[in-house]
Amino acid sequence: MSTLYFTDRSNVNLEEVVFNEAVSKQINQFLKEYQFREVLEQYELPVINKMLLYGKTGCGKTMTAKAIAKKLDKKIIIVNLASIVSSKLGETAKNIEGLFKEVNYESAVLFFDEFDSLGQIRDYDNKDNSEMKRVVNAILQLIDHFPKKSILIAATNQIQMIDEALVRRFELKLEFTLPSREILDKYYDTLLAKYPSEFTKLERIYDVSFAEAKNHVFKEVKNNIIQAEINKLH
Repeated sequence: MSTLYFTDRSNVNLEEVVFNEAVSKQINQFLKEYQFREVLEQYELPVINKMLLYGKTGCGKTMTAKAIAKKLDKKIIIVNLASIVSSKLGETAKNIEGLFKEVNYESAVLFFDEFDSLGQIRDYDNKDNSEMKRVVNAILQLIDHFPKKSILIAATNQIQMIDEALVRRFELKLEFTLPSREILDKYYDTLLAKYPSEFTKLERIYDVSFAEAKNHVFKEVKNNIIQAEINKLH
């Protein structure tokens, strides 16, 4: 099973992850509910422990899952869904059942990245969707019996590829959009704060994801440092 998932102890703080305001509010609400879940359960109030993060690539879905795990002091188990699905046809459902058995009793965050990989099973054989149905049923059962102490987070860039019955099982659905100009400016400020000011002159780009903004900053700062070193040689 070891190729199907890995445990991550990344040091990502929630304060470092930049969200749009709607997502930020929902995550804070989720964390409060989880913190006081025992009291809420006494009143038979349901406490959310399954969330689906969807939207553009590079907008912080994986970082969010890692930050939630750190905030709640849980380990995060990152599931390589692509490798579960691309293994021999007919074994996908078995792999998923095996995975849930392994992590079932741990108080952990189980993170399914690229959740839409499940939709790709449909492409193997258009005439026969029986494998897809088996997989969806396996996951539905496992989600329904998911332990309350654990948290299930799935992320996708293509929510339309996921079976609706699966989407409905997630109590919280958060849409990650491209950050606004204002949010990107704050992000640029944070990224650039760690470098000496003479290396931080760059043209800021907008209408991009956090990942693209970060790559842009790294590229420009590296160029500025290299240029300064070249100037010293002349």
